[in-house]
Amino acid sequence: MDIRPVFRDGLKLFMLDQRLLPHREVFLEYHDAAGVAGGISDMVVRGAPAIGIAAAYGIALEAFKAPDSELFQDIGRAAAILMASRPTAVNLAWAVNRMVRTAGEAGQMRPQAIRARLLAEADAILAEDIEMNRRIGSFGAALLPDRCRVMTHCNAGALATGGFGTALGVIRAARNAGKDISVISCETRPYLQGARLTCWELVRDGFDVTLITDNSAAWQMASGNVDCVIVGADRIAANGDTANKIGTLSHAIAAGRYGIPFYVAAPSSTLDASLPDGSGIPIEQRDPSEVVSFGGVRVAAEGVSVANPSFDVTPAGLISAIITDRGVFKPGPDGYRF
Repeated sequence: MDIRPVFRDGLKLFMLDQRLLPHREVFLEYHDAAGVAGGISDMVVRGAPAIGIAAAYGIALEAFKAPDSELFQDIGRAAAILMASRPTAVNLAWAVNRMVRTAGEAGQMRPQAIRARLLAEADAILAEDIEMNRRIGSFGAALLPDRCRVMTHCNAGALATGGFGTALGVIRAARNAGKDISVISCETRPYLQGARLTCWELVRDGFDVTLITDNSAAWQMASGNVDCVIVGADRIAANGDTANKIGTLSHAIAAGRYGIPFYVAAPSSTLDASLPDGSGIPIEQRDPSEVVSFGGVRVAAEGVSVANPSFDVTPAGLISAIITDRGVFKPGPDGYRF
């Protein structure tokens, strides 16, 4: 894979501006935590693992800007700014807390050594994510038949991670194993991550991919055109309830109705053992302009109220299996046990 949504060069962080895809490939340059937080909030980078990676680098870059006497205070401020950038994806908090912990463990070192340690930790988070994605792909590929038509929602590919992808990583690994894989990509309104990003990745990789409107997904399942559904996740509660892009719940309900396996693919860093179930997952509410306008042109009546939740929660009972870098987890009599 040559898609790198987040990478560093020295003390500069570069993020592929996913708002411009598929028309232009532009990398934006960042030097501090506030800039990275803005990039996360503004959707320059998106996808739970990629957000966590970007946040880790934001902490490291801020440390290099901080005076020696204010190093730990500035790391704390950077952590707070980054944690507030998007609420649903648990990988962000996971990565930020790991960086803060690393700084604390290196507290007796000289300031420059602490900075170097933080930069190395951010590099490790990126490298570990790519390796976790490859393990997810290997485990998930074994679940797919030799000929499989996979439906996916939103983008859980290289663009949403350090590289390779979670849901799309399973698809890539299955093809690498010699299986005949075709993909149905839901457009994913209102931000069109499926149309703009997933299709861009898969066409670039030479997959047979068909784009559909979100509201035709159930019809595709009812017509026998789908063998399984694979999606990513932004947070998985202890019981297996899963938050993912809005619309995922509808697909899970339809898949259950038509007896189609519904899989979630995510790294272990997406598991949130602090939440017993999905009722405690915070759901981000995004700008109404994403709904009332299309391509910069207003399409809704002036004065209309808008609800624009970015995520929904799929109950564990609708999920056939959760594929992680630690293996495939299937529900038992008491639900999921990770």
